[in-house]
Amino acid sequence: MSKDEAVSPVVKRKLPRWRPLASPLTRRILTVNLLAPIVLVLGLLYLDHYKQGLIRTELEGLGTQAEMMAAAIGESAVIEEEHGFHEINHDMAQQMVRRLAEPAKLRARLFGSVGELAADSRNRHGATGMVHIEELPAPRIPHWTDRLRLVWEHATRWIPSDESLPLYVDPAHPRADNYAEVMSAMAGRMGWAVRVRKGGALVLSVAVPVQHYKQVVGALLITADGTNVARSLFQVRVAILEAFAFSLAITFGLSLYMAGTIARPIRRLALAAERVRHGHGRAHSIPDMSARKDEIGELSLALKEMTEALWRRMDAIEAFAADVAHEIKNPLTSLRSAVETAAHIDNPDQQRKLMAIILDDVGRLNRLISDISDASRVDAEMSRIETEPVALAALLDALVEVYRATTAAQNVVFTLERPAGDPLVVQGLESRLVQVLRNLIANAISFSPPGGAITLWAGRADNGDVRIAVEDDGPGIPSNKLEAIFERFYSERPQGEKFGTHSGLGLSISKQIIDAHGGTLRAENRPEGGARFSVELP
Repeated sequence: MSKDEAVSPVVKRKLPRWRPLASPLTRRILTVNLLAPIVLVLGLLYLDHYKQGLIRTELEGLGTQAEMMAAAIGESAVIEEEHGFHEINHDMAQQMVRRLAEPAKLRARLFGSVGELAADSRNRHGATGMVHIEELPAPRIPHWTDRLRLVWEHATRWIPSDESLPLYVDPAHPRADNYAEVMSAMAGRMGWAVRVRKGGALVLSVAVPVQHYKQVVGALLITADGTNVARSLFQVRVAILEAFAFSLAITFGLSLYMAGTIARPIRRLALAAERVRHGHGRAHSIPDMSARKDEIGELSLALKEMTEALWRRMDAIEAFAADVAHEIKNPLTSLRSAVETAAHIDNPDQQRKLMAIILDDVGRLNRLISDISDASRVDAEMSRIETEPVALAALLDALVEVYRATTAAQNVVFTLERPAGDPLVVQGLESRLVQVLRNLIANAISFSPPGGAITLWAGRADNGDVRIAVEDDGPGIPSNKLEAIFERFYSERPQGEKFGTHSGLGLSISKQIIDAHGGTLRAENRPEGGARFSVELP
């Protein structure tokens, strides 16, 4: 298996071209924004404490009515029996109970001193005796709220509100001991109870003692259904639901707006990036949303700059590949010509000359390939550089001492000027900074005349950056080539130097390293003659 076959294939995932009703991010925004009001309204619709308050208020009202009715009965429907005892007059009490209970739409029952039923507001005197009457509700056209209440009651049966209440039972012949609140009234205390019918409706009852001159002669029991309580609760729930519907509409609209300002722009950026990735040419671009002045605008700007940097990197790679092919082609052509010529020549002297040319071309190819490899490694290494403090003062001292020793035969004078006591520390990669300084010094040596001087100056700029300059006494740089000398494979060599000695990548690599460190590298001519290369590092 070849190396290319061993590499796992890259899975190309394309974003779906169809547009769903709501993106996953939109659904999450809606869910988060709607969850709070929904939970809140569910809690409010329960309204257990409010319901208990309504029941308490209703019982207090029933108690007041019961006390008034009991006082009237005690004054008007009680007769004196033998031995000074007082008893309730059943006929008179029946009439009073009926007339007092009907306007209030209540059911009132009066129990005597021995617990018997003395009067019932639903009993009437008929031709054949007492008749029990059940009043039916008045017919009316059902309102939409009635239907809504029925739906609500059917849908909320699971709410555990009244399951713990005792069941209301209406015996055919009731007695006082059938009701605990009546027995409390017989003992002279007001009693009350809350019960529930089989259908779930509440029944509220209050019993008060009937007294005549402080003597308890009976007990009055008043019962009422929980219609008022249920109606009040339902009205509150309807008001809550109306407010909830209004707030839900606003929340839903605001959520869609937020989703539109977040989800849709992100999706546009994702689709644009996908088109750039799978497209051919440069017709596709990232939308510019920097006018938004928010994180999405920053994201669009970052993607746009990243795409442009990617295109620049691809252009640089293509240009570098073309330059490499061109530079390698020249020595290869010369090498091929020399080899073909050597095959047809028998003269030993000419063969030796051709072999010398072949060796020069091979050496030139070797230098080219080494420098090209170094340039490629620099590009990859600088993209993931991990900086550390580098003391340039000590570094310059060591380089000057090395070059003084190695160039003694060339009679080159080295001078170093730097501030004392300042280590000139920068953040960078020491090996690459050394490479830059060695390239600049070697370039200055190659252009310096015999007995020339090379000056290295180091110090700090006004903004605190570290500045290094390498100066020589050579012929200088053509004024129209001050920028071109940093291009790849550009070579401006001194007269008399053997062709092919340099690949023209040294200054290009140096500028690439300094740029990766966030600094600048520029060239200029000295007024007194010679060239100056200046490096500035943060």
